[in-house]
Parts: sequence; structure tokens; C-alpha cells
Amino acid sequence: MGARPDTIAAVATAPGRGGIGVVRVSGPLAATIAVAVAGRLPAPRHATLAHFSGEAGALLDEGIALFFPAPHSYTGEDVLELQGHGGPVVLREILRRCVALGARLAEPGEFTRRAFLNGRVDLAQAESVADLIDAASAEAARGAARSLAGEFSARIELIVGALTRLRMHVEACIDFPEEEIDPGDLRSQREALAAIRADLARLFAEAEQGAVLREGLTVVLVGRPNVGKSSLLNRLAGEEVAIVTAVAGTTRDYVRATIVLEGVPIHLIDTAGLRDSGDEVERVGIARTWEAIAKAGAALLITDVDREGSDDESGILERMPRGTPLARVTNKIDLAGVAPGRGALGKEEVSFRLSAKTGEGVGELRAWLLEVAGWRPSGEGLFLARERHLGALRNASAQLLAAGDNVQAFELFAEDLRMAQHSLGAITGEVTPDELLGHIFSRFCIGK
Repeated sequence: MGARPDTIAAVATAPGRGGIGVVRVSGPLAATIAVAVAGRLPAPRHATLAHFSGEAGALLDEGIALFFPAPHSYTGEDVLELQGHGGPVVLREILRRCVALGARLAEPGEFTRRAFLNGRVDLAQAESVADLIDAASAEAARGAARSLAGEFSARIELIVGALTRLRMHVEACIDFPEEEIDPGDLRSQREALAAIRADLARLFAEAEQGAVLREGLTVVLVGRPNVGKSSLLNRLAGEEVAIVTAVAGTTRDYVRATIVLEGVPIHLIDTAGLRDSGDEVERVGIARTWEAIAKAGAALLITDVDREGSDDESGILERMPRGTPLARVTNKIDLAGVAPGRGALGKEEVSFRLSAKTGEGVGELRAWLLEVAGWRPSGEGLFLARERHLGALRNASAQLLAAGDNVQAFELFAEDLRMAQHSLGAITGEVTPDELLGHIFSRFCIGK
């Protein structure tokens, strides 16, 4: 029998002042703390008006006490919530009282970690709690809610179930080698494997798009000074984020803005103009520009109509990282009466003619950013996924591909299937090492 778990407590609402603040307690002392602080143990799952008392009966606050007895609570343990006024001093005093009564301060994500360890949620659902809190758009929030409701996990479990049935069939062939294998059995194994691989491919495509909603795309704007990088950033952002002047070299460091296109966060970085400069501050900004380019998911190389077709950008192009999607943007077409449009320059390069001042042609650039991000119009019903999930799905797909080459070598076939199931189990936490759990839950809020 394991050691009795300790009792944890934390402020579960955001820092700062608010109308309401919540102190959450989970563990075997929750009921005792409820009696000591609220004067009685509230009826299960009933909001109870109470005076919250400190030591010697001193009044700390008046609010609502809620008690959720195990196992029907968020963590699967006895849980107490004390909902008072949202002043940081008041909440700190209530929390201090809970600690004095035997609780300890919770670690980041510890409430959700206990929910996972007690079987209330699987690991993918637990991660979706943090994703729901951090969602940058309504679409991302809906995707996280679907993951929290178990839609992603249910799809994983369907594939795992099919894998289990196929493994049972294959391992029976290993256990009874003297039995002659019916050719029909081999055919059914191949068909079952093909069906599993098709289901996994569909799941990966949906998860990949869900990851787009969660992570978004980082786009760096580069070019010579005074070609309109900051103006284009402001146009895309819809507000005056960057300072725009006629003086070259105005932008000395990053200017960041995040826009949301079709629910996808696009993280824009306006950078210092690339040129030879004797200004030390500007040189540092240019060095940081190249660092941003190296890390970006896409780049916009901006020029203007006066320089289009010149050799000014050749040095910049030579230093651009290979494989980074690149759009060459010709700005200020309003000054030359040039029509907006999009052109193809190669597999990874496109061109746009637009006006950051008037907005002509900017819509096509926004559409390209969505293409690069991996967005597809059929976004309904998506769930959020993390890179960890995509990696596990890729591993499972590779192992099933190998299994297809070993259908008649039963020992190898069975091992490939087992490894694929192991990869899928890592998503929901069935085979997750402790160090990974620690990494995942350390990124949560303290009160979650």
C-alpha cells in the first residue's frame, strides 16, 4: 500500500485584483480544513455561504465554500474550494491559514497531475487543460475543449483497440506454429493492417492541423531600410504597432505582433533594416535580425517598386536559410500605379505586389501565410495537438509501415505492432516515463 498523499493548496485564480478569488485544497485534510476555516463541512457539491476564519476565530473574509468528496472531484481526492473576494492580500491570508492547518503549497500543475494519476483524465486530456487556458483564438479554445472532453483520446483508443485485436491474431500464429496458416488469415491480417494505417493517417492529418491552431506560425519581415516593413506589419496587425518614419534605420530591434487568421496565430516580427551601418546599436539590431530569420517558420523579403529587379536583395537571399518558405514582397505599388498580384518563383518562393498604405494585395499575402502555416478550410471538429503527440503518431506510422514488410515473419510483425501500440500509448499516458510527466505539468498554472 502506498503512502497516504499529502494535502495541497493554492490560489486557483489569476494574480491581481478581481471580483472573486478561489483558494483550492486537495487531499485527505480538505474536510478538516473546511471545518476549521468555514465553520462546518459543506454538503457535497452545494455552494455554502460561510465566514472564513483565521487563527483564534479572526474573520478573514465572507464567501462561498464548496466541498467535492472523493472520487467525484477534479483530482479524484477530497477537494475544497473557498471562493472569496479577489484581493491578493485576502487570498494570501486564506491560503496561509490552509497551510497552517496542514496543507502544503501546490507545485505547478499538481492538481491536474493528481487528476491524471488518479485516473480522472488521461495525459492528452490533462495537457488540453493548459491548452484551453493558453488558447490564442476562439477556434483554439474550442479545439482544446474537444481534447479535454476526450475526443482525441477516443480516436487513439479506437486505433489501439484495432491494433490489439490484430496483435492477438498474429501472436496466436506464433504460439501455435504447428497449425497451418490459412491464406485467408494472412489476407485478413493485411486488410486489418491497411485499415489501421488509414485511420492513423486521417488522425495525423487532423492532429497536424490542430497543432497549427495551438502553435501558429512565426513570420519575420526582412529587407533594406525604409522599404515599408513596419508599415506592412501595422497593416497586417490592424493597428500602429511599429513606428513608421521616412528616416532609414528607425527600427533598431524586434517589433512583435500577433494576428489571428482563421483561428491560426501568426506571430509577426519586424526587424532592423539590413544594411552596412556604422551605428553600433543598429549593428546589434541587424545581428538580431539574422538570429530571428534562422528561427522563423517563414520570411517576407520586402522591397519597393523603385528597387524591384535590382541586385539590392541578392546578398540577403544568399544568406536566407534553405527550406524556409519565402515571399518576396514588392511594396508601395500605389506610388507607381502597379496592379497587385501574386506570382510563383519556385517551390519555396512566391512573389507579391501590394501596398501596405492602401491594403491592396494584402489579402493574398494573408492567404499565403495560412497556406504556409498548414491551415485547411475544414477546421470544424478539430482537437488541439502538441508536437509530442505528432511525434508519437509519426513513430506509430513508421512502425506500421515496417509491419507491412513483415506480415509473413510473425515475430517481426508482432514486434512492429507492439511498438506502434507503445507509441500511441505515450499520447494518453499509458506508457509515459515520470520525467516526461514532470516536464509536462511544470508548465501549468500553480492552481491547476
